[in-house]
Amino acid sequence: MDKLGSPLTLTAHTERSAERDQEDSDFIPVIIKRNDEGARHPDDILEKAITEGLEQIQRPFLSLALSSVAAALILSFSVMAAAVMSTLMIDLQQPLLARFAMALVYPLGFIICIMSGTELFTEHTATAVYPVLEGKADRLQLLRLWVIVFFGNMLGAVVGALLLAGTDQVVQAERGYVHIAHHLVEYGNLSLLFSAVLAGWLMALGGWLVLAATPALSQIICIYIVTFLIGVGGLHHSIAGSVEMFTALLISDHFSLLQGLRFIGLAMLGNLIGGSVFVATLNYGHIRKTQEI
Repeated sequence: MDKLGSPLTLTAHTERSAERDQEDSDFIPVIIKRNDEGARHPDDILEKAITEGLEQIQRPFLSLALSSVAAALILSFSVMAAAVMSTLMIDLQQPLLARFAMALVYPLGFIICIMSGTELFTEHTATAVYPVLEGKADRLQLLRLWVIVFFGNMLGAVVGALLLAGTDQVVQAERGYVHIAHHLVEYGNLSLLFSAVLAGWLMALGGWLVLAATPALSQIICIYIVTFLIGVGGLHHSIAGSVEMFTALLISDHFSLLQGLRFIGLAMLGNLIGGSVFVATLNYGHIRKTQEI
């Protein structure tokens, strides 16, 4: 406790944190000092990630819930764009070319979603873990965030699917929705899980790159790159995939609810592993633990 009775915040002491203290004593702290066009030190990015994660963990329930519903609704535009492209390419009988074409438009909804600041589960598989690793939040707070955001995303996915199914007479992408849904359910459990791990890894890396990049165009490019890789690899994203699955269930009798729940469960678990283990834990370990002084 400090002299005023407020709890002290524990911060890891690293080489970079010592440099920041020296900067603060040598220079007048102005916005340009920390947000210039130069490359950012990894420890600075981690500090920003911890702050961002803590802010989200401390957000009220209603704020998180509404934001997460909005995020999945926005991702419906990625699903619509991919389905339209798939419908256009099906008759060419060139599956790899079709996948590439779909990957070109797949990032569009993700860019809108992330740049608008709405809450996506696959971002928080890493971002919300950093303050827990730092000792500024506990596991129950992390679990609360994950549960609220995931189920908010699921509600948004259902509403988004209803809108896509209801407008398909205009969009005319039914064949595309069905084709994409087959890609979600035709693989075995391990293949689907590993695919989701890679997708979660990429999405969490995208969140890290957005924090590392300067605002605006460079952040958009970062989001585009990682989501393009997810699309061109045919990897499984739990939230966008849920919109795709729910849409297919509404417009086609080729799929069952059990198939949809199996996909969502495995994709969610894989995304969680990919983000929290391969990004959050490794980033924190190689940046914090190797630089402590």
